[in-house]
Amino acid sequence: MESFFSRYKNPLLLMAVLFIQVIMLASQVKRPDDPKNPGAGGTRLIRVWAVNIVTPIERTFIGTGHFFRNTWRNYVDLHDVREQNRKLQAELDRLRMEQAKLKEDAEQAHRLQHLLGFKEQFIGTTLAAQVIGSSGSEQSRVIYIDKGRHDGLKVDMAVITPDGIVGKVKEVYARSSQVLVINDRDSGAGVILEKSRLQGDLHGTSQGETVVKNVMSDEKVDIGEKVITSGGDRIYPKGLPVGNVTAVNSDPEKPLFLSIAVKPATNLGRLEEVLVITKMAEELPSAGQSSGPIRAADILAQRLPTVPKSPDKPQENAGTPGASARANKPTLGGAANQVKKPVAGASSGVTANDGKPVVPKAPKPKKITGQPDQHPQAGPSDSTKPGKPETRPPSSTTEKPPE
Repeated sequence: MESFFSRYKNPLLLMAVLFIQVIMLASQVKRPDDPKNPGAGGTRLIRVWAVNIVTPIERTFIGTGHFFRNTWRNYVDLHDVREQNRKLQAELDRLRMEQAKLKEDAEQAHRLQHLLGFKEQFIGTTLAAQVIGSSGSEQSRVIYIDKGRHDGLKVDMAVITPDGIVGKVKEVYARSSQVLVINDRDSGAGVILEKSRLQGDLHGTSQGETVVKNVMSDEKVDIGEKVITSGGDRIYPKGLPVGNVTAVNSDPEKPLFLSIAVKPATNLGRLEEVLVITKMAEELPSAGQSSGPIRAADILAQRLPTVPKSPDKPQENAGTPGASARANKPTLGGAANQVKKPVAGASSGVTANDGKPVVPKAPKPKKITGQPDQHPQAGPSDSTKPGKPETRPPSSTTEKPPE
C-alpha cells in the first residue's frame, strides 16, 4: 500500500485538489429553479448532486423494508383467517335467527297495537339549530339557539341530538329560543329503564346532575342500565336514549322511593348543534278499520273464513204470529214450527208453499191442539169451532200411497 501511494503520490494529490475545488465551486454555484427567470433564485449545485446520489440508495432501502414488513404483516393477518371466518359465520347465523325472531315480535306487536287501538308517536319533522349561548348562572342551566318564532318553533318542543335528548323549548323569541336542559332542577321527562321496564320521572338537581325518581325502593336496578324516554310526557317520543344508570340510592325526600343517578347520553357541556322536533306524527290504525273502538271479535270475524248457511236446514220460529209475519211465510194455527210441507193425511187441496200439489201419504192418527188460523190456501173445517181442540178419530182403513 505504501509503494502505491509513493508511486502515485503526485496524481493522487492533484485529484484531491481538483475534487476539493469542484466541491467548493458546486457549493457556490446555484442552479435556477426557473430557467426562464434566473434571478428568481435557485438551489445550490452540491445539494442537487447529493440528492441525486442519495435518492436511489434511500429508495432501495425503503422498498426492501416495505417488502419484508408487508410480507410479515400479511402472514400474521392470514394465519388465523380460517378460524375467524368460522366464528364470523356462526355469529352471522345467530344474528339472522335473532333478526327473524325480532321481526316476528315486531309484527305481533304491530297487530296487537292495531287490535287495542294504541297510537304510537314518532318524530315527524326536525329543524337543525345552532347553540349561540348558555346561562351564566350555575343555578339555571339553559341554552340559546338561533331559531325562533319565525322558524315555526313553539314552547315545549323537544330538543335532541343524535346521541340523546337535550331538553325542551322554554321561551320562544322572534329569531332565537331558550332551551331548558334536562339537568336543570325545573326540568322533567318521563323515562323508563330499558331492562327492568321500570318507569320514573327524570329531574335535574342544583348540582347539575340528572336523577330518576318515583321508583319504589324494593325494585332492583342494575348499574349501567340504559334509560330511555317513555313518551308519557307527550313531549319526547318513546324510545329516545337518555343515559345510563351510575348510582342507586335512597331518596332523602321520599324514603320509600329510590333516587337513581343517570349519566346523560349527550355531553350537555359541549353542545354546538341540536335538532328541534317541530312535528310529532302518530301511527293511526289502518284505513280498513273503523274510527271507533276496535273489538277483538270484529278483527277475528274479518280474518276468519265465514261458513255459508245451508238452505235445507229448517229454521226454528219464535212461535208468535209477529215472527211468522217477519219471516214472510204462512203458519198453521199457532204451531211451534213453520210449515214447509203439508201434514200427512191432509186433503189434496192443501198445497205446498211453492204451489205444487202434494201427493198424500198414509194417514196417521195425529192430535192437533191450539187455535187454528186461516191458511191462505186451505180453509178451516166446518166441524171445527174456534177455541176448542179438534180430535180426529183414527181411520179404519189404511190407504197405500201410489207407487
